[in-house]
Amino acid sequence: MKRYWQHPWVVGVCNLILIFVLYTISRLFFYWVNIDLYPDVTFSHLMEMLVGGMRFDVTALFYLNSVYMLLMWAPLPWSWRQNSTYPKVAKWFYWVPNIVGILLNSIDTVYVRFSDRRTTMAFFSEFENDDNLTSIFFTSMVQYWYVSLFTFALIAVLILLTRKPNPTEYPLNAQRSTLHATRSTLHYYLTETLLLCISVYFVIIGIRSGFGAFTRPITLSNALQYTNRPSETNIVLNTPFCLMRSSEGQAYINPRYYDESEIDAVYTPLHIPTSTEFTQKNIVVFILESFSKEYFGFYNHDLDDGTYQGYTPFLDSLLQHSTTYQYSFSSGRKSIDAMPSVLASIPRIGSPYILTPYSTNNVMSLANCLSRKGYTTAFFHGAPNGSMGFLAFSRLCGFASYYGKDEYNNNADYDGYWAIWDEEFLQYMGRTMSEMQQPFMTSVFTATSHHPFQVPERYEGRFPEGTQPIHHCIGYTDNALRQFFNYAKTQPWYANTLFVLTADHTNSLAHEEYTNDKGVYEVPIIFFDPACDSARLEMQMPVAQVDIMPSVLSYIGYDLPYIAFGEDVLTQSDEHKYVVNFNDPIYQCFSNHLLVQFDGQHITHIYNFRQDRLLRQDLLNELQDTDEVQDMVQYMKAYIQQYINRMINNDLTCQQE
Repeated sequence: MKRYWQHPWVVGVCNLILIFVLYTISRLFFYWVNIDLYPDVTFSHLMEMLVGGMRFDVTALFYLNSVYMLLMWAPLPWSWRQNSTYPKVAKWFYWVPNIVGILLNSIDTVYVRFSDRRTTMAFFSEFENDDNLTSIFFTSMVQYWYVSLFTFALIAVLILLTRKPNPTEYPLNAQRSTLHATRSTLHYYLTETLLLCISVYFVIIGIRSGFGAFTRPITLSNALQYTNRPSETNIVLNTPFCLMRSSEGQAYINPRYYDESEIDAVYTPLHIPTSTEFTQKNIVVFILESFSKEYFGFYNHDLDDGTYQGYTPFLDSLLQHSTTYQYSFSSGRKSIDAMPSVLASIPRIGSPYILTPYSTNNVMSLANCLSRKGYTTAFFHGAPNGSMGFLAFSRLCGFASYYGKDEYNNNADYDGYWAIWDEEFLQYMGRTMSEMQQPFMTSVFTATSHHPFQVPERYEGRFPEGTQPIHHCIGYTDNALRQFFNYAKTQPWYANTLFVLTADHTNSLAHEEYTNDKGVYEVPIIFFDPACDSARLEMQMPVAQVDIMPSVLSYIGYDLPYIAFGEDVLTQSDEHKYVVNFNDPIYQCFSNHLLVQFDGQHITHIYNFRQDRLLRQDLLNELQDTDEVQDMVQYMKAYIQQYINRMINNDLTCQQE
């Protein structure tokens, strides 16, 4: 028995079981670190997700260990296996890919709090121009020391418990030493080939997570069957699996919900304005890094038993003179989703737009539409030029000028990680706009409220620390905005400017009201016109980032046709019924009180988010056949099909006279 125990096939199986167990332990650790993100998970449901996660672990581990399994299970020449180099080489093909897998899972244990998703291949495209990731990684290792210790412990266990084959001990070697050498050799290769065939059969089943003509290879969306809500897929999945599956092609396929002759009657992104009075107002759009709606006191008077103050005193005061919305949503969960959504009314459907094969399509945006009307246009972002692909997309949008860290040209104000500090960069933006010819359309993407969440030394301790590392950064950027507006008020262009403020996505959420499938998309959308000192808080209509472009164009009386996947929510708000966003891997549609989740074929969940803010009561059985829900589903289908078809056909523009 001892001899069989040291056979390479048995040793290989034992080592795969070891890494399989370590992945399960890693999943439990992931849940423990992020338990506040999943407040409704019961013990039985956690066990359900752990069992479901094993399917994805098997697939990932078979891919990662493919070379190792070949070395251990293939009928290699006997002389090779007797060589002392063989087990040494085999163990490195086991250690290296599995240590990488452990590291990736541990990194996402932290990163998922900021991205809300396990890492996919989109990460590398998103940050391909950033050279500061190494410093952020080592800073995070210290900041999250307990994750680092756990990771090193797992790697140590992996190395110490790895079994190694001993070719001199198992029975086939004994047979090989007999006088019946030819017969023994034949027996050896027949036995090894049989074991290999059995192994290959089960490996194929493991990789596909099933076998047969009707079994499709397991994908990210399969994790939904073990969860109550999409965010819980982070517990079920593992990062190596997500990277492998997301490396596949991202081309769209027409879902064919409607005949092309019918779809426009349900939904069309073509806007044909009727206005004949164009006013040359300046437009300034702020995209605030990670400014979740949760951070505002203005929107959250009911939190913490009515004692919640928030972290944005200046913006709360600005909201007293602005048009804003109680139910306003981002179109994505990544920074690279924001520019297309906010500036070009292009939502995220499936993959982030700028990472799809269609990212070079012609688009219409606030910049190129207003350039036709004689506007000066410029985009501002304090990071090194090229970071996040913002420079490239700003050019696609038609911005005539780009102002980044290179143009700022003063490293003394660099935060050491991402960009120029927000206060200095917003002042630079204000001075630059004062030199521009009016009318102008500008946009800025702030940066300081980003991990690792630092503020300038002179501001240490000045802003409330709150309960999350980001909170004092929110206070800092809010104060930077105060100083920007104090400067702007002294400039002649201020009174003739419409200011729009929103966030790219949410981040580091602390209250249950904001950690569900609705709350993780709630960002502010604010329209402030100093020349129109009136305030409106819209409590009924849902709005989204894609509504900003058509709203701005309508507000100033833009009179040419354009393509936008949003609606005017300023002057024609009564015509805006629904908001659609993509909560990977499902679609969500918001009405003024319902949230309907749709997987592309079937309704999966329905919630009344007004009455059930925590989204705990699924109304699928009661409401799925109602006229209202069916109308929302038909709208979603038309919205998705219009988006996909126009991407495929490069039909995101229209003829402008």
